[in-house]
Amino acid sequence: MTLKLSRTLRDKQKASGPVPSIGQYEESFRVAKEGNLENVDNANSAVSNIYFDLVTDFFEYGWGTAFFLAPGLPGESRKATLIRHERNLANLLNLKPGMVVADFGCGVGGPLLEIADFSGASIVGINCNEYQLKRARKLAEEAGLSHLASFMHCDFLHVDAPDESFDAIYSIGATCYATDKRSVYSEAYRLLKPGAHFLSYEWCMTNHFDERDDDHVRVKGDIELGNGILNMDDYQTIDDALLSSGFEVLETEDIGAPPGPLIPWYQPLVGTGVSLASFRSSSAGRWLTHNAVKALENLRLAPRGTVEISDTLNRCALSLAEAGRLNIFTPMYLVHARKPELGPNGQ
Repeated sequence: MTLKLSRTLRDKQKASGPVPSIGQYEESFRVAKEGNLENVDNANSAVSNIYFDLVTDFFEYGWGTAFFLAPGLPGESRKATLIRHERNLANLLNLKPGMVVADFGCGVGGPLLEIADFSGASIVGINCNEYQLKRARKLAEEAGLSHLASFMHCDFLHVDAPDESFDAIYSIGATCYATDKRSVYSEAYRLLKPGAHFLSYEWCMTNHFDERDDDHVRVKGDIELGNGILNMDDYQTIDDALLSSGFEVLETEDIGAPPGPLIPWYQPLVGTGVSLASFRSSSAGRWLTHNAVKALENLRLAPRGTVEISDTLNRCALSLAEAGRLNIFTPMYLVHARKPELGPNGQ
């Protein structure tokens, strides 16, 4: 299975040239994080692009085509868990054939294709990373869903589409890459038709996060660096940004930590090794992959720097799992909002 990853990485290098190094990424992240830049949005986009150029193949190898974390039901496979949450999103937005919907930060398009197939709606994936879009277009064609799935290469802060273009907009764990939530929500508001809905599964810090706790601050910093996120917001910042953007807030809830006997969202990062899919993303699976990648790089069967990427992602997974156990972070803060209908005077 590691040879498959090696072939993927080498094929990518042949097609697009050498990928950036971890050192380049960390330096770009540091400069952008310090904020001494004239255009923070452009810096943030640049950091995200370097990050996803580095890690997309690892994510797809370990996680498949859906790069998000969610709580599962007992006995439910990870794939079934993600499909359930994707379909829940489609149902909450009441997606139907004939609707035109935007997916802010679509990744390689796994959730987009599931939601399009399930709902029959036409979905436009918006992504600033060209490599991920190439993968998304290929996957849509292979799935026979190109008639429902299309893609735009642009930043979701500045979407190249007219006002009121979409019947609904959603995002799954992607708007955390916007340094200012109000900016991304305002863009969603602009693009939505009056009365249309916006829904997002947000990555954010919970109310249990304590900025005076050194361990909490360390874990937050590790998550940000390990995921290319310049700053992770909290519940209140997200709620305030929705309201200040003009939305009517219908629901906000951390569904990453619901009551009941559910499997924690971070369990796949720990894993039990009971299946190939869960094993690859588990701590044991990552250890095996990491050591195999070391051997492949030494044999020049994987590009130089592959081990550094693997090591960074292992540290990222450990920090996410620790944050989950501490209950200071959630990848599933559900926000559901509506753009108000026009009044009698068009206001």
